[in-house]
Amino acid sequence: MEPTRDVVLDLLPIYLAGEASPDSQTLVKEHLDRDPDLARLAKQWPDHLTDTPPQPVNRDAEALAFSKAKQQITNRIITVSAIVVVATFALAATALFGAMLFLRM
Repeated sequence: MEPTRDVVLDLLPIYLAGEASPDSQTLVKEHLDRDPDLARLAKQWPDHLTDTPPQPVNRDAEALAFSKAKQQITNRIITVSAIVVVATFALAATALFGAMLFLRM
C-alpha cells in the first residue's frame, strides 16, 4: 500500500529534524521525488526545526511569574474583602439611621 500525502506530511517534521527511522526516511524521500509541491514545502520548512536546540526552562523566571500571580490574587482577595466590609458597615449604618428616624416619629 502506497502511503498517502497526509501520512508523508505527518512524517515530514521528523524527517526534516533528522529523527526519522531509515524506513521512514526512504518512504519520505521517494514520495518527495514524486510530489514536487510537497518537495517545495519541505525546502521552505523553517530552518529553526533543525538548527535550534530546545531552550531550557528558566526556573527563576518561572518562580518570579508564580510569585507575581500569587501576589495579584492576594491583592484581589484583600480588595474584595475590604469592599464587602465597607458595604456591610454602610448598610448597617443606613439601617440604624432609618430605625432612629422611624422611632422618633
